[in-house]
Amino acid sequence: MQVVREQITRTLSSKPTSLELFKNKVNALNYSEILKLRQTERLHQEETLAPPVLELKERLKPELLELIRQQRLNRLCQGTMFRKISSRRRQDKLWYCRLSPNHKMLHYGDVEEDTDNPPIETLQEKIPVADIKALLTGKDCPHMKENKGKQNKEVLDLAFSITYDVEEYSLNFIAPSRTDFCLWTDGLSVLLGRDMSSETMRSELEILLSMEIKLRLLDLENVPIPDSAPSVPKPPSNYNFCYDFSQTEQ
Repeated sequence: MQVVREQITRTLSSKPTSLELFKNKVNALNYSEILKLRQTERLHQEETLAPPVLELKERLKPELLELIRQQRLNRLCQGTMFRKISSRRRQDKLWYCRLSPNHKMLHYGDVEEDTDNPPIETLQEKIPVADIKALLTGKDCPHMKENKGKQNKEVLDLAFSITYDVEEYSLNFIAPSRTDFCLWTDGLSVLLGRDMSSETMRSELEILLSMEIKLRLLDLENVPIPDSAPSVPKPPSNYNFCYDFSQTEQ
């Protein structure tokens, strides 16, 4: 019964597009195939949870996090097209925002519909990164508070703002997608010297860690990894086997 349940669960996880495809995949997952999959998954889990592997992961994290931070800043330098949402919930105007190559200024300005990646010189407004005081998201954003009760969850999940100049002013964003929201909030967090916290960052870090661990352990394939390092042997009773090169040969 457990094998049948696993056959159905594994087949449904592959999202078959027809009943015929579902039947074929269930039939392909026979008892021996299920056992092979279980063994592979168990070995993988044991390998990834071994203390030496977990220690290696922790050592690799800072380098990979720095890689993600640089990617976020590069993405901000490329810039993104945003839409302005009026009080009547009508998307009518476009504006573009991008980070300067030296990471010191945020440039932004209104653009036309057919504009693609406008030069930074054409963006009329700018905010010094040093003047940014806070990063706000969701219902904490000023433009969400102004329309409290009128915004749906989808818009709230895409909203973020930066406050600047003693928090008297704010630049408000509605990201085109959840991915853009994560990239921009991560990038702005990096500029503010804070940790990145988006689900996209966590997913990317896990993928990079998994890939790096597999590459590092290629030479140890099918070799059991001990839970602890082997003990250091005691020193020899004497070192007479060592040759003294200071003595001049006769």
